Amino acid sequence: MEIEYYTDPLCCWSWALEPQWRRLRFEYSGRVKWRYRMGGLIPNWESFNDPMNVVNRPLQMGPLWMEAKYVSGMPIRDKIWYENPPASSFPACIAVKAAGLQSPVASEAYLRKVREAVMLQGQNVGERDVLRQVGRSLAEVQPDVLDADVFERDLGGEEARKAFEEDLRQVRLHGITRFPALTMRREGEENGVLIIGYRPYEALRTALYKVAPELEPVQHTTDEFEYRRYWGSITERELEEVLKGTVS
Repeated sequence: MEIEYYTDPLCCWSWALEPQWRRLRFEYSGRVKWRYRMGGLIPNWESFNDPMNVVNRPLQMGPLWMEAKYVSGMPIRDKIWYENPPASSFPACIAVKAAGLQSPVASEAYLRKVREAVMLQGQNVGERDVLRQVGRSLAEVQPDVLDADVFERDLGGEEARKAFEEDLRQVRLHGITRFPALTMRREGEENGVLIIGYRPYEALRTALYKVAPELEPVQHTTDEFEYRRYWGSITERELEEVLKGTVS
């Protein structure tokens, strides 16, 4: 199975989906491949407009994040939108691609850390210094995953920017207008399924089965400490999702 996940570090609904997305990757470990496409949610506030949620300036983003917090149960620092609002999500998207130049593992680890920085800590991830600090913090904890000096070099380089531009091209090519969006298909095949927006775990699993009916989970857990060790950094909502019990 191949999954392409269209997302953005500043997408609150992608953060809201983390419990279900992590559970899927845990239970089907080794059975699915995935890659992230950065969606470029907010180029700048002069051009951004979300008519569905009536958002075209930073203050209006706060209530949307508050909704995501209460619907999903994930902790979110919605006050950032009037305390220190990011001017754009493009720098954070490019930073994820810069980390990804080292490895897919680095890309995933950095994306998680930059999400935690804004969603849990209320940091302005539109600022280059904040993005550098996220990279340094990750490198201190996982030096085998990310080299901070290489990351900072790549952060201002052309290769990361071009990788982000390719992601934006894929977003346009597939007509993705909302995040999160996940395409699921068998490896090497063109046809598959598309899931858009925040969904319960059962919706993700059902989509997998539409593409690969024979696919079964390879592991479950009811051990809180095992799951914490597996991910390292985890929220209580993410833990709750996997401890709900197995779905038959």
